[in-house]
Amino acid sequence: MGNKPAHKVLVVDDEEPIQELLKYNLEKDGYEVKTAGDGARAVEIAKKFHPDLVLLDIMMPKMDGVETCRLLREIPELQKTFIVFLTARSEEYSEVAAFDVGADDYITKPIKPRALVSRIGALFRREVKKTNPSSSISVGDLTIDRTSYTIKVDGREINLPKKEFELLYFLAKNPNKVFSREDLLQNIWGSDVYVLARTVDVHIRKVREKIGEDYITTVKGVGYKFSLN
Repeated sequence: MGNKPAHKVLVVDDEEPIQELLKYNLEKDGYEVKTAGDGARAVEIAKKFHPDLVLLDIMMPKMDGVETCRLLREIPELQKTFIVFLTARSEEYSEVAAFDVGADDYITKPIKPRALVSRIGALFRREVKKTNPSSSISVGDLTIDRTSYTIKVDGREINLPKKEFELLYFLAKNPNKVFSREDLLQNIWGSDVYVLARTVDVHIRKVREKIGEDYITTVKGVGYKFSLN
């Protein structure tokens, strides 16, 4: 990683051997790593550590991964943090629940540690490519600031989780253009992340709940668009 500060990763899993295996492989690749054995402890650490990425199991004592993710997404300093579920739970409802609370990726165990590290690296590289320090969009009462990851609606500031923000920003910078769910999955989550098409619907619903129904229009049978009318 050269002279750049190491990305910080928080590994959350109730199995200590998994914590140590992931910590070893991530540190070997230059990451700064902390570990937690349950969700409650993970939230405590995250508030001080401010990780760039959280690897999160679902089934844990005290607090499960879904609830942990929800609480992490409520911490303003973690709005840009990647949250990746790494779990043995492969049911569709578990995956939908994870994305519903703001997950960026959902990976099922087992996965080889080096393959996981490679996938994490791809997430960070994709983020670098997206960065545009001068990007800001204003439409009516809505202002989207790409630099600070903030949204303002009628002067009121709203914090959106990373993927909700990116989805809104992508649609807003391509106004009146219709995108299918597959288009949005490719542009927002990328080919390195395997998520359900329904994930897009969940994120659109949550964005609408926060900014209102007027901006994102459903084009039945096709997809979604950001409407200027």
